[in-house]
Amino acid sequence: MNLCDFAPEYIRSIQPYQPGKPISELARELGLDETHVIKLASNENPLGASPLALDAIINVLHEVALYPDGSGYELKNALSNRYDIDPEQIILGNGSNDVLDLAARVFLKPGAAAVYSQHAFAVYPLVVQMIGANGISVPARDFGHDLSAMLDAITPETRIVFIASPNNPTGTLSSENELFRFMEHVSRDVLVVIDEAYYEYLPEANKPDSISWLRQFSNLLITRTFSKVYGLAGVRVGFGLTHPDVANLMNRVRQPFNVGSIGLVGALAALRDSEFVQRSYALNRAGMLQLTDGLRKMNIEYIPSYGNFISFRVKGDASNTLKVYQKLLQQGIIVRPLGIYEMPNHLRVTVGLQAQNKRFLEALELALSE
Repeated sequence: MNLCDFAPEYIRSIQPYQPGKPISELARELGLDETHVIKLASNENPLGASPLALDAIINVLHEVALYPDGSGYELKNALSNRYDIDPEQIILGNGSNDVLDLAARVFLKPGAAAVYSQHAFAVYPLVVQMIGANGISVPARDFGHDLSAMLDAITPETRIVFIASPNNPTGTLSSENELFRFMEHVSRDVLVVIDEAYYEYLPEANKPDSISWLRQFSNLLITRTFSKVYGLAGVRVGFGLTHPDVANLMNRVRQPFNVGSIGLVGALAALRDSEFVQRSYALNRAGMLQLTDGLRKMNIEYIPSYGNFISFRVKGDASNTLKVYQKLLQQGIIVRPLGIYEMPNHLRVTVGLQAQNKRFLEALELALSE
């Protein structure tokens, strides 16, 4: 037998996560000038990284021959002060994806189950299948989480529920009241993961006070990231906030040095850069209006979004959606097809700079007219 035949079937049947197409790859494929390509596929911050973070990273480059602080002491203490929780309640990850993976490794096993919503972040079913556990996908309601149905879907074998708020790729948001009621009704032997990767893009009126719930719910894990509004997607830093006992178990399976020294110092500096966060938020709000106005003028249906991206429907069948996607690529515009999310007629576009948004809308209009 082939060596690979001895790998578990649930591993061999995994469909790997497909990231957004890189600028360099598209340029090679179509012979385009890289400077002419705009990537609006991966929800990156169009302003780049926090200036404070960039300065901190530059200043630590001479130390890259040394291992980083495996405990992340300084960053954990900064997060502890920011969110008024104990450092023992914090898990650092190689992006928040890593924290999701750690939760699955600790609480799932073959025969156990996890609940998540249809159209939710693709990493949830991926980490569940990787363990050999059973994934329970609950039909979405208006492209968002149906929390009542998710509560009903919990079985005695369920150990984790994944909730994205806001959700990627739909941009939908569960309200604070809905989330809190869900937490009140979930059995304490089920870990509820509230994925808040896009939390900083929410208007103040829509931000749930979820971190305060940690005092009441020992089965809550909140995940956040430095990849989005802070602009540090390339150095991979995320974190989880939870009960100390949960954090202790997750840190036991965490790989040593899972966050590098560049990421640690960059995140620490970015956390202080409130001016950059506000500028990024304001740019996103203005860009979202620009995109939604443009889509409405073209009579294109879209899903109202609370993130830094928006998903829109292309008329016709799934093949027509892929044709539009290809026509955008030919014009040097990279967006994200959503077939893997059971949304074959939708494309997702990240909010960019004003000029980038304008060029996308012009390219889309041309792609639809051909």
